[in-house]
Amino acid sequence: MNLKTTLQKDNIQLPDDFFYNIQKYKEHLFKWNKIHNLTGAKDEETIDAFIYDAIFPLSFLKETKTLLDIGTGAGFPGMILAFGMPNTEVTLVEPLKKRASFLQFIKADLGLKNVRVVKKRVQDMPSKIFSLVTSRAVTDTKMLLNLSKNFRDENSKLLFYKGEKVYDEIDESIKHKIIKTKNRHYLLIGEDI
Repeated sequence: MNLKTTLQKDNIQLPDDFFYNIQKYKEHLFKWNKIHNLTGAKDEETIDAFIYDAIFPLSFLKETKTLLDIGTGAGFPGMILAFGMPNTEVTLVEPLKKRASFLQFIKADLGLKNVRVVKKRVQDMPSKIFSLVTSRAVTDTKMLLNLSKNFRDENSKLLFYKGEKVYDEIDESIKHKIIKTKNRHYLLIGEDI
């Protein structure tokens, strides 16, 4: 997959510096990954697929003021969304020191003013309301709803990157929408979706 061509074909609007930031991010990720094993994705094709997966929601999300990404790992989806949403204040929560250090390095290297890295478990963070809470491959939906309860209100949206099991995990009484792509089920939860 050619990432740039695919994103342009999908008509996803991205800031001018998006692909520059992605290129620098990938260079650093490959270097750090050799030493610190930040992610299981070891080749460019897999990393590009992860990046596409992370940024695709910009095709259906409305602009948002604040974003909390629970368990960011090496930056999926939070850091990638921060590249694509420069006007959104993005908080990346990652308890593992090596991953949090990598995220902090990327923030400093690229001069990202819209990113904040928090090296702790989300359960240990003080309560604060965000307009969007995201998470990818952390835990099941019920647990994510519990983990995010101190960081959302009735106006907040939740975006969970899920697989096919999402249908077994979602309670029908919760207002939600599932957006499907070839490899992903995006679970969007909120009042006015």
